Amino acid sequence: MTKLRVRIFTISIDGYGAGPEQSPDNPLGVGGRTLHPWLVATRTFQQMHGGEGGTTGADNDFAARGFVNVGAWIMGRNMFGPVRGPWPDETWKGWWGENPPYHNPVFVLTHHARPSITMEGGTVFHFVTEGINAALARATEAAKGQDVQIAGGVETIRQYLRAALIDEMQLAISPVLLGSGEHLFSGIDTLKLGYQCTEHVGTANATHIVLTKRG
Repeated sequence: MTKLRVRIFTISIDGYGAGPEQSPDNPLGVGGRTLHPWLVATRTFQQMHGGEGGTTGADNDFAARGFVNVGAWIMGRNMFGPVRGPWPDETWKGWWGENPPYHNPVFVLTHHARPSITMEGGTVFHFVTEGINAALARATEAAKGQDVQIAGGVETIRQYLRAALIDEMQLAISPVLLGSGEHLFSGIDTLKLGYQCTEHVGTANATHIVLTKRG
């Protein structure tokens, strides 16, 4: 059965998943890069980006789990890129170059239609204007029995979380404070929505937690 998951998503100690003022120079907002040293150091990350070496252990285990049994992805337009409003042209194809790391269909939530984009490595970006349920339905069909994973960003996760559609969230809490930006859980009663912590592992670089929806 296809499940909707969040994995390899990092927040600060004070709950922010991205800093303020996203721009081409700061894709994760001001200070957002400080969230991810735990991930960048792992063998999984290094191999994905053509590097060698990298750390093993719990950090790498959680990073590797993030790509297991994934058949399709969902992301918000802000994660896809910094362009706002109607698409001025079709030159922007994401932050990741010609071969994005997804290697499966990716459904991008947006208010502005755009033709699908086929990239190298099996990634195809589809742009969905009908909302989160339509995106999930299309992603579930495309996943062909595997899981659908929400890549981000924060507001997209919040929309699915408020609707209690996420089956599992694997989060890394990085030992940094951002102070402002996009807060993941603000105004959301995860307990009332039926989520419980089913796993937690601490390392020198992050605290990994898994939240699972009961029932």
